[in-house]
Amino acid sequence: MFAVVTDGSITSFPNGNKGITIGDNQYPAAIYTLWTEAERNAIGIYTVEINNTNKKDEEWYINTDITYAFGSGKVTGTYGTATAKAIADVLFTQADEDNGLGTKDELNYRGLKYIKNKMIDNQCAGVLAPSDWRVIREQETGSAMDSGWKTWRANVRTKCNSMQTQITNAANVDALAALFVYVNTADEGDPKVYARPLGEFPVKS
Repeated sequence: MFAVVTDGSITSFPNGNKGITIGDNQYPAAIYTLWTEAERNAIGIYTVEINNTNKKDEEWYINTDITYAFGSGKVTGTYGTATAKAIADVLFTQADEDNGLGTKDELNYRGLKYIKNKMIDNQCAGVLAPSDWRVIREQETGSAMDSGWKTWRANVRTKCNSMQTQITNAANVDALAALFVYVNTADEGDPKVYARPLGEFPVKS
């Protein structure tokens, strides 16, 4: 990404695939690939340096737009302070109702806890689905399901409940996000083993 700087101010962001006219001079697109940074700077074109320090994972945060500035001989783009997404469901307020956006105290949009708990519900259903026929067969024909399958299905549901309890009890967005982060749990020198605090559904042996 490039920026054109005129009299110390950013005036445009040129398309690096096309030529450009600066003042009375025309330059081919090749200047973006063949010229050095110093050569481009001499005619007022700078490579934009993006500072991602404030940028956060968009699964959990809403990032700001990038603000561009010229100083100390370079163009930089920086993010402002990211805003954590709502962890709980958000209801319409009286102000929303006054502005015709919705009815006070009714659901506006779902929070992260609801979204993640719903995701776990769907994953649990997906894990159990291939063996649902065993349950149906027992109900419809009286042919008993193997106890091993019953135990495993019960363990899957127990793990589902445990996962959702962890999600529900998360104190804030960072604590919620941490539940899904895989880290190496092996001792130093041993083969790496990655796990997340939330855990995994049991596998049928």
